[in-house]
Amino acid sequence: MSDSIIRVMIADDYEIIREGIKRVLSYEDDIKIVAESVDGHDVINQVEFLKPDVLLLDMSMPGHNGLEILRLLRKQGDNTKVIMLTVERGADIINQAIEFGADGYVVKESTTAEIVEAIHSVYNGQKYLDKSLIDMMFKKYQEPKDQSVFRELSKRELQILYYISKGFSNKEIAEELYVSEKTVKNNVTKLLRKMEVKDRVHAAIFAVTHHIDQYLKP
Repeated sequence: MSDSIIRVMIADDYEIIREGIKRVLSYEDDIKIVAESVDGHDVINQVEFLKPDVLLLDMSMPGHNGLEILRLLRKQGDNTKVIMLTVERGADIINQAIEFGADGYVVKESTTAEIVEAIHSVYNGQKYLDKSLIDMMFKKYQEPKDQSVFRELSKRELQILYYISKGFSNKEIAEELYVSEKTVKNNVTKLLRKMEVKDRVHAAIFAVTHHIDQYLKP
């Protein structure tokens, strides 16, 4: 559990969705719902005023759609963690959300545990992709790049990348390698820079599509 309360805002124009999410999150001692919104214009105003830690944002909203809201928030320098919560499963729109600055992407059919995991992950500075979408995204990003980038990584960085490709969090990787979580975080920053990718989701996709499990097994 987090050391502090995670302040969450829900933006979805369907009351049944909002009520369902609120019911799920009400069981979490470290999560508090601070606002709800049903309109894209109102979302931006409330985020600016309330500064929630995490925004659960529907892709389809009146006024502004989810991607427009995300783009506008990032354009004005807002650092609220944003999880797209949607029915959209297309690889292109997922990638667009990532490019616009989304911290997480979860489909509405996901288990309640996955929504809670996504909130904790992005709050702690990680990126989160719905597990049901991972295989599809891997196929989308299969490219004819060679594995020379792996040779630019240290053994420790390769080990960490391997665990990232398996969906491990920084804390879980630290436990596997018997190092501090800070050490893992520093190495993740370095390997992302060397690989020239913007986040761990893209790093994981590259690692899996280029068979890191055959290249290195810790």
